[in-house]
Amino acid sequence: MATKQATVDYILDQLVSLGEVSARKMFGEYALYFEGKVVGLICNDTLFVKITEAGKQFVGGHYQEGYAYKGAKASMEIAGDLLEDHHWLCELISITASQLPLPKKKK
Repeated sequence: MATKQATVDYILDQLVSLGEVSARKMFGEYALYFEGKVVGLICNDTLFVKITEAGKQFVGGHYQEGYAYKGAKASMEIAGDLLEDHHWLCELISITASQLPLPKKKK
């Protein structure tokens, strides 16, 4: 099942205060970018955020691993009710991005 555009639009709207956030369609699903870094995936209308130590500490008891697709690395699966708290979600995305390396430049 492919992700609905409405789901992507909602997640991007929740993150609008961060500024440089975007989603790019890939194979019927979406990669979520912040400051040029892939911080997560939106698959089957669910947000999966890359796992970082700082992100796990921030999420605390809400931490739940999930897989965006078969064969994918484990990610933090963000439940629908947590998506509604845009301050919390912005903080998680910001923390995650700060822990990820810059993407390699293409030649």
